[in-house]
Amino acid sequence: MTVTPLTTTPDVTPVQLSAAAVAKKRLSSPWASLAAIVIAVLWTLPTFGLLLSSFRPELAIKRTGWWTFFTDPEVTLDNYRAVFDSETGISLGTYFVNSLMICIPSVLIPLSLAALAAYAFAWVNFRGKNILFIAVFALQIVPLQVTLIPLLTIFGKVGIAGTFWPLWLAHTTFALPLAIYLLHNFMREIPSGLIEAARVDGAGHVAIFFKVMLPLLAPALAAFGIFQFLWVWNDLLVALVFAGGGDAVAPITLQLANITGTRGTAWHLLASGTFVSIIVPVTVFLLLQRYFVRGLLAGSVKG
Repeated sequence: MTVTPLTTTPDVTPVQLSAAAVAKKRLSSPWASLAAIVIAVLWTLPTFGLLLSSFRPELAIKRTGWWTFFTDPEVTLDNYRAVFDSETGISLGTYFVNSLMICIPSVLIPLSLAALAAYAFAWVNFRGKNILFIAVFALQIVPLQVTLIPLLTIFGKVGIAGTFWPLWLAHTTFALPLAIYLLHNFMREIPSGLIEAARVDGAGHVAIFFKVMLPLLAPALAAFGIFQFLWVWNDLLVALVFAGGGDAVAPITLQLANITGTRGTAWHLLASGTFVSIIVPVTVFLLLQRYFVRGLLAGSVKG
């Protein structure tokens, strides 16, 4: 009788997880979710207290903390009426319109120029393209503060000081390097077969850009447009330099800074004015949130 030897299975070593998989596993754990919730609550709590303060009477704000609203609720709209009233010298309505007049061109102009430049860098062959693209990329490391005085001098010599043009041109100049870089990277992920098929059909660069690229580029344009809009709307430094000379072109952030300096104890006005200033950026982000997420994920999957 033959005896069949027992076969021993080799030791199975556990699969070595990559660093990304380990990080994903840790970040998706219940403890990580709990920590994220705690951070979100702590981050939102001061904003929530400021919101309650904007609806409380002036005396209540100065005498008690915002948390006493739950034990002694007092609600008034006088704070919001005061920041829009011209008799108080604040009149945020005018500065609110100025911010819109600054933001819309400051978003559309760099997006238009950056899309054209990114297409040229991505799909047009010309001499010195790589060197020029590296130079554009390197402009991102130039500090914003270094360019303010030279630009202010140039705008003064041209004769456009005191208008919206210095603000539009300054924000466009500061946004172009990053916009060109991001849109170029997105365009390079588009399959070259689409471009070759359009060329076979007789399309030139203009037709390819407007009929092929722009529809595919919409998520990336929307994502950068949101970034640029939030940056310009919340900007104070550029507004101080290029619009500090006159209230005719001053944005709402500059007027809020003036309220802080001249009415440092008027917390009821500062609270209501702050929430007037964040209405537009919050609305823009909520309405375009899906495009924002698609733009962040754009180019992550080829094909």
